[in-house]
Amino acid sequence: MARKLRVSYPGVAEHLIQRGNNRQVIFANDEDMQAYVAWLKQYAKQYQVAIHAWVLMTNHVHLLCTPSTATGISTMMHSLGRMYVLYFNRRYQRTGTLWEGRFKSCLIESEAYFMQVSR
Repeated sequence: MARKLRVSYPGVAEHLIQRGNNRQVIFANDEDMQAYVAWLKQYAKQYQVAIHAWVLMTNHVHLLCTPSTATGISTMMHSLGRMYVLYFNRRYQRTGTLWEGRFKSCLIESEAYFMQVSR
């Protein structure tokens, strides 16, 4: 069965959620979070995605962002995810997947929802 196509529009904010596989820990300490945020900033700039807010939990991530291009968020998340998995697997001497499938995304269609997500 084919995947549903992602809907992403330039200039429209999105709420993204990415979970660890089986809700496992993806950030074991502050260093892991700092590495993730550094790559998040790098790839957001590279793929022209404005990051408005983020929350890093031990087993998942929430991002509030707005792309400048239709593919900006997908390419940013793909690059970020691959880089972080390489880092995490090397650091903790493990192999295999870290993420629970693709990231989830939801368009922000109202100012009230934007404010709720940013809180």
